[in-house]
Amino acid sequence: MKQVIQHLKSGETNLIDVPVPETGEGKILIRNERSLVSLGTEKMLITFGKANLIDKARQQPEKVKEVINKMKTDGIQPTLKAVSNKLNTPISLGYSNAGEVIAVGKGVAGFKIGDRVVSNGPHAEIVAVPQNLVAKIPDGVSYEEACFTVVGSIGLQGIRLLKPTFGETMVVIGLGLIGLITIQLLKANGIKVIGTDLDDDKIERARRFGITAINTGSVNPVEYVNQVTNHIGADGVLITATTKSNTVIKQAANMTRQRGRIVLVGVIGLQINRADFYKKELTFQVSCSYGPGRYDTDYENGKDYPLPYVRWTEKRNFEAMLNAIKEGQVDVKSLITGRIALNGYLEVYYDMNSSTSIASILEYPNKKTLNGVPPERTIDIPGTSFKGGKGVMAIVGAGNFAHSTILPSLKKAEASIKYITSSGGLSSTTLAKKFKVPLSTTDFDLVLADQDVDGIIINTRHNLHASLSVKALKAGKQVFVEKPLALNKSELDKIITAVKETGNTITVGYNRRFSPYLEKMKNIVGKYPGPMNVIATMNAGFISPDVWVHDMKVGGGRIIGEACHYVDLISFLTGSKVVSVCMQTMGNEPKENTDNATILLKYENGSLGTINYFSNGHKSYSKERIELYHQGRNLIMENFRKLYGYGLNEFSLFNKIMSSKQDKGHNKQFNLLVDRWKNGGDPLIPFSEIVNTTKATFAAIESMKQNKWINI
Repeated sequence: MKQVIQHLKSGETNLIDVPVPETGEGKILIRNERSLVSLGTEKMLITFGKANLIDKARQQPEKVKEVINKMKTDGIQPTLKAVSNKLNTPISLGYSNAGEVIAVGKGVAGFKIGDRVVSNGPHAEIVAVPQNLVAKIPDGVSYEEACFTVVGSIGLQGIRLLKPTFGETMVVIGLGLIGLITIQLLKANGIKVIGTDLDDDKIERARRFGITAINTGSVNPVEYVNQVTNHIGADGVLITATTKSNTVIKQAANMTRQRGRIVLVGVIGLQINRADFYKKELTFQVSCSYGPGRYDTDYENGKDYPLPYVRWTEKRNFEAMLNAIKEGQVDVKSLITGRIALNGYLEVYYDMNSSTSIASILEYPNKKTLNGVPPERTIDIPGTSFKGGKGVMAIVGAGNFAHSTILPSLKKAEASIKYITSSGGLSSTTLAKKFKVPLSTTDFDLVLADQDVDGIIINTRHNLHASLSVKALKAGKQVFVEKPLALNKSELDKIITAVKETGNTITVGYNRRFSPYLEKMKNIVGKYPGPMNVIATMNAGFISPDVWVHDMKVGGGRIIGEACHYVDLISFLTGSKVVSVCMQTMGNEPKENTDNATILLKYENGSLGTINYFSNGHKSYSKERIELYHQGRNLIMENFRKLYGYGLNEFSLFNKIMSSKQDKGHNKQFNLLVDRWKNGGDPLIPFSEIVNTTKATFAAIESMKQNKWINI
């Protein structure tokens, strides 16, 4: 199928072939008929993409600080590589479309194949969208009209926050697509509306809808609003404009009455003068997209908010917008300034800066199939070939880690890779093209059935690791899965059973034990070192609580999901297994999850391990530090870049043993993996050690809950 994408590095827009996306649990598969190109939002992305690196940095100064801090801890080359990978990853364009349901995922309610729907999917022939970002199109509303629903809901949510009442005066600053829809919705609510813009064409369009509109290039908007309101001021201002200037927010404050309301829907400069707001006690709020539920994965995948408590969710806003179109309260047809076939997309995107378009409609070719879902879930990548042989791999999951680490390491090891898979198809296609992998697919079952494939590398979200691993093992494949192996005992038990029944190997991505710094430390203390003390400190950095890694059902939390690295690392150095665990966290209240904790580990050979996993440190400080105390000697490893020794017979100036570029062991790990899968041999890490590490992380969480030591 075809999809429109944009390259952040160059700003170039392309129409590319990608596999049909996986339907997925809680999602709906939709064959698009029409989608809407929103000049304001998409122009902003295109403009950013076409800017040079310096201008990009100026637009996102907070990102520059992050890059500088990363350079201090990880080094210049790894940081520049990470930035380049980010900029070289294309993004989907579009978020407002209409089409027909061709498949429904597990757990979806209220939709069936054949339903006419709107969604916030991208510009693509087929999209997979969470069910609460989809709404049915009522009879009498065309696909063309319906594809305005999502973008219109942005303005509608701004109005809901503004809370207008009948007879009030509201100003809408910015008469682009969202502004022109918003003024109609306000008028339908019995509001006196004043629109402002710098474009005479947009002003004339607004006047046709029966509202007052002025050009702020020739009329002072503050004086005008104060004059027509008898110097009371507007009851509220809704800002839908896009500008870097701080003038808009100052004008909005000055034209608003005492205790008035200002809501921002657009993107503007926000250097606010306190006095402008203080003397009037103004209320200022930024609107979030389509309404309550946006960016809440649980909600969007089907867990609705109760209507008596949250009257207007994003989906209910979609439905309200569709009804307004049906009832003629909003005229969207007159806003259409162009209709373009999908393959003529460049007519819209070639030069957006000089475009006078308000709303362009992309029209999709009719590709209905007898059985609903088109078969193109796997595509060939031009310019690639597959030679076969032993140790052929498939990569499952095409996120940033696969891009930055897994695939570069495998290519250095000359791995034979036949497939890259992803649920959406775009990310796997992007990586397959970059790394010359023959096939991009969204069909995991196809990969498992392919006899050419000997091993599966799983790099998905954590909640899929166990189930995908079990399926791969039972299909006769060797498995490498990024940490963690499992999120709970039930998942772990299923993996243990699958390994026993099939005899296939499973390796977890505990790469740090393959770092030259860790290997040197291990060589110094020996294979059977006896008791030692190891302290591993992770300056993990803050991650917002709403990010999926904190969700115990999806990410497993950061202790199970990431601190497992340090359990394995200490087990490797001590040459022993964990027998009991105690974890203490900040604060006094019992918790279900944490990312600020100290974990104590007791080992069979008498060793003690301490893991300090902290998220409240500064990013400029070293991210990882390992301290080893053993028989009158100390080994200190700093951020996988430097190793120091004390009390040793051999050491260089200032006790430095090793100092080089950062190396966390990924390259060696994958080099060994490729060799094992091609030529056979023992697993990289004994399965019993992997199981012990996994159980230790489960015990840490249990210790936190029970506030006591937990035996394994």
